[in-house]
Amino acid sequence: MVFAVQELHIEYGARVLFDSLSFVVERGERIAFAGQNGAGKSTLMKCVAGIITPDRGRVLRPKYSEVGYLPQDGIHISGSSLINEVLGAVGDIVKLQEVVDELSDALISMDSSTPAYMDALEEIGHNELLLQELDAATLRPRVESILRGLGFKDRDFERDCGQFSGGWQMRIALSKLLLQEPDVLLLDEPTNHLDIQSQRWMEQYLRNYRGAICIISHDVSLLDSLVNRTIAFHHGRAEEYSGNFSFFLKESVLRKDILRRQVKAQDREIAKAQQFIDRFRAKASKATQAQSRMKQLEKVVRIEIEDDDAVMSFNFPAPPICGHNVFNMEKVCKAYGSITLLDDYDFSLDKGDRIAIVGVNGSGKSTFTRIASGTEAPDSGQFNLGKHTQLAFFSQTHADLLNDDSTVLECVEFAASRETRPLARNILGCFLFRGDDVFKKIGVLSGGERSRVALCCMLLHPANFLIMDEPTNHLDFQSQSVLQQALLDYPGSYCIVSHNRQFLDPIVNKVLEFRNGHAPRVFYGNVSAYIESVDLEQRRAKQAGTQAPPTADANNAFAQQSNVNRKEQKRLEAEARQRRAKTVKPLRQKLTQIEKGIADTEAMRTKIAAQLGNPDNLSDNQKLMELTQRHQQLERTEATFFSQWEEVNTAIELAETSINADLSLS
Repeated sequence: MVFAVQELHIEYGARVLFDSLSFVVERGERIAFAGQNGAGKSTLMKCVAGIITPDRGRVLRPKYSEVGYLPQDGIHISGSSLINEVLGAVGDIVKLQEVVDELSDALISMDSSTPAYMDALEEIGHNELLLQELDAATLRPRVESILRGLGFKDRDFERDCGQFSGGWQMRIALSKLLLQEPDVLLLDEPTNHLDIQSQRWMEQYLRNYRGAICIISHDVSLLDSLVNRTIAFHHGRAEEYSGNFSFFLKESVLRKDILRRQVKAQDREIAKAQQFIDRFRAKASKATQAQSRMKQLEKVVRIEIEDDDAVMSFNFPAPPICGHNVFNMEKVCKAYGSITLLDDYDFSLDKGDRIAIVGVNGSGKSTFTRIASGTEAPDSGQFNLGKHTQLAFFSQTHADLLNDDSTVLECVEFAASRETRPLARNILGCFLFRGDDVFKKIGVLSGGERSRVALCCMLLHPANFLIMDEPTNHLDFQSQSVLQQALLDYPGSYCIVSHNRQFLDPIVNKVLEFRNGHAPRVFYGNVSAYIESVDLEQRRAKQAGTQAPPTADANNAFAQQSNVNRKEQKRLEAEARQRRAKTVKPLRQKLTQIEKGIADTEAMRTKIAAQLGNPDNLSDNQKLMELTQRHQQLERTEATFFSQWEEVNTAIELAETSINADLSLS
């Protein structure tokens, strides 16, 4: 046993989080804590870690059992270099090594024949034996391996920890925990700030971890590959499931169905007993039996079934008609000091593209979204939105711009259009703001709650192109499912920065991968297909003994060591460009001419409409007739243009679909 929870009771005001909660965690177990946001999972972890004290009950741990806890956020470290901070996590080793070094220096000036010299020599030997037991010789290589695995570069090792942002601060804390190797790891959303490569490294590391692991995560892929037991919390109770997270999801539905059948059977038995009592209680010959049945009925323990939390859904506002081209980047350059993120980069996003943007932190993903949203200009090059593109952008920083004095409902209603304002309460319910929660002031919300409000504001804005930067970081499974289904039904285009494979796989058709020191590249298919592709590159390169540009980061444990099929990919892309030049380019040129015709016709019709309203023309019947006929002719011309626009746009989509399908098959 590494710890046991006994009769735990925790309440906040009138709300009971846990009542008589008990369970035991054994060495080597991998346990997922499941339940909706607010069910008490993080609170329980803090109890086990000794950060908060329960109202009743206790957490038992063996005398020498060590617990390591990683919270969701709130960590800030400064004042020491990255490498020294992580090395300091195993203070005993560092202190012992310092003593050995000091004594070794002192020996140089000491007389070897004195007792003091012999005592110092003995102490050095004793400490070196301890260091050997603690494997001190491999300490720094282990630290460097962990840091690289979590995405840090060698040049980061001597940087002050205070220079790292919040997401990287969490990685520092995780590095220290992994180095300490406590008897039990308590991990609260450990993947929120990790890119795909770092997630995969951590997943592999945790699989081989010797201690027990308790984890809270909304990443189903991680949980399925790691955990062998799930504890689900709901309305103050806990249920245990012996299996991974997908097993829990299926088994919980089965258990609820069985419980419903048991309730129905019990209700039938109770109804029969009550019918007997009502019928025979007044008859002297049956009164004794009726009285006996009444006593039996009073002793029956009713089977209770908890109501399911209401499953809500929403649909995006109907987007305006969009042209075939959503946006274009041509020769775009962007750098911050000596770090170049984009260099003469060309990219085009077309109608129907649903793109996942992946890559290590700092490789340019968020910068790309800011340029694509128009909130940040490139250093050079051109960025242009399509003629009919209407954009909605969600960024984590938008949460900081909310008015602290407004209520949640006021904030969302203010951001909504007149048509979508009535949907505000429904969409807030989808993202965990229910009942009186909608009347909370923005200023009292947590960072995760503010982020969800900002997401709701964005989702109620009618648009045909969405950009989302880590939209699922603070969403539970139910809210993720609601958003995922809405995106599946959404007819527009979108780019999503995320590393949540379970969320992305069903809703994206392309992956845009950002790599440090290399131009971003496109993969056709979902995120799982992308991972398979880069794994295949790695295996082929290893077999060929060649070296290639890394997929994400040369220092990452999962950095790709080769790229032998890059020439083939370039050939396919070149062929696709040639086909587009022959088929799609002329259609796009024709589409541009049609759109110009529509614009010119609209301008002329507006001009004639103004002339029709001129009092001087109203008195001239001949002039009035000519203007009316001209206006009607322009309306017919405009209708013809719109019909042609639909035909050409459809032809472009069919051509692009054919080209993309050929690329995917190849």
